[in-house]
Amino acid sequence: MNVTEQSISSIRTAIEAGTVSALACTEAYLQRIESHESQVKAFTQVLSDRARERAAMVDDGRVSGPLAGVPIAIKDNLCTTFGRTTCGSRMLENFRSPYDATVVRKLEAAGAVILAKTNLDEFAMGSSTENSAFAPTANPWDLQRVPGGSSGGSAAAVAADFCSAAVGSDTGGSIRQPAAFCGVVGLKPTYGLVSRYGLVAFASSLDQVGPLAHNVEDVARLLSVLAGHDPHDSTSSPRASAESVDYLEGLDQPISGLRLGLARQYLSADNDPAVTAAVERATDQYRRLGAKIVEVDLPHTEYGIPAYYLVATAEASSNLARYDGVHYGHRSGEARDLVDLYCRSRAEGFGAEVQRRIMLGTYALSSGYYDAYYLRALKVRRLIRQDFDHAFTRCDAILCPTTTGPAFRLGEKVQDPLQMYLNDVYTVNCNLAGLPGLSFPAGWSGEGRDRLPVGLQLIGPPFQERKLLQTAKMHEMATAYSDCRPIMAA
Repeated sequence: MNVTEQSISSIRTAIEAGTVSALACTEAYLQRIESHESQVKAFTQVLSDRARERAAMVDDGRVSGPLAGVPIAIKDNLCTTFGRTTCGSRMLENFRSPYDATVVRKLEAAGAVILAKTNLDEFAMGSSTENSAFAPTANPWDLQRVPGGSSGGSAAAVAADFCSAAVGSDTGGSIRQPAAFCGVVGLKPTYGLVSRYGLVAFASSLDQVGPLAHNVEDVARLLSVLAGHDPHDSTSSPRASAESVDYLEGLDQPISGLRLGLARQYLSADNDPAVTAAVERATDQYRRLGAKIVEVDLPHTEYGIPAYYLVATAEASSNLARYDGVHYGHRSGEARDLVDLYCRSRAEGFGAEVQRRIMLGTYALSSGYYDAYYLRALKVRRLIRQDFDHAFTRCDAILCPTTTGPAFRLGEKVQDPLQMYLNDVYTVNCNLAGLPGLSFPAGWSGEGRDRLPVGLQLIGPPFQERKLLQTAKMHEMATAYSDCRPIMAA
């Protein structure tokens, strides 16, 4: 078998049966990375030697667990004591963390082999992974197009079969949008379900860690490992308990009496025809599977983008104030005095998009503008959550596009920040409301070699990840979109 195209369960079965060793599995993935990574640039660093050591430990019985021997990649804004934690920024280009993020510890405790750390928009600020300080990542389906962002490296790595699954972070769509562009499944869990301890903060009230994989079962398997209350994270919810929730349980069982909501606010005439067609196809498919489709209203949807880009930038301004050239991170070697050190270090260490968001956030928090901008955005955020709460009295989940269209071309929107921000129009409200959102493959745009993946999104009530996964699995079992892989030239 071609091990790099297998699911997590297939890899685990093969390793347990002895038909393939964990080391041989790891070597197969490393060989594929060596063959194609120069085209995709999915990683900031490949941890080959350490991965081989971990795989050998699985083979000789020193490491075990539900993910034993499974090759995983993690986003490079998760702290690790091995390798560097760069956040795709010159500011942290040489930073080595003194501790591991909780999700990293959980993955390794489950036996996972961490192959690499994935590329991202600098400090997770972007929608295309073009803002990385090191190199833009390409979409494996079309190397001239973006993989989405900010977890573009994670999504591209899964799509290119560089790893069996990956972990990303989602602040305004950063798992779901790349998943849609790259034709994989991506889940943004309920805020507080997965620990943020060791995730380098962008916007603390919005950030959430989550899994990406080729299929719903692998995402559920990974979530079962990642989820759970963490006393190290003050925002971790007491309702989160990995010990009591197995997201694989009942996954293949269709949901009887499923009610899916369709909101007119997400069915814009500006959507690409392929996205509109995907919504119609999925709606018909769910009806055939016995679901009831109901109309719901989310009247404050249009205010999501401006509210998000006030809340997120304000929190970014506060979180990134710690990078001052003194404590850690980049330090300018040409400063004349302390103030000059701060100014030069931050100007040299941060890229243009990060600087832009810091300035926007600082302005929104400044005296005389706090009430007019930041406080008003928080009020809108509450209204958006109330819209969802009301909608979920009529439905179990909301079905909607993940993006307005397929992946756009590299460089197409770099010079127009507003157009780049509008890529998040269907994803940010999920973060503002703290809800779970899952993107899954649902169709194609174009034909033959020109075809690109199109993704749809399911949004559910808090801590209803199991139901979202079951709902997506119903669609997956009735279609073949998750089985497709991009054709990559040698």
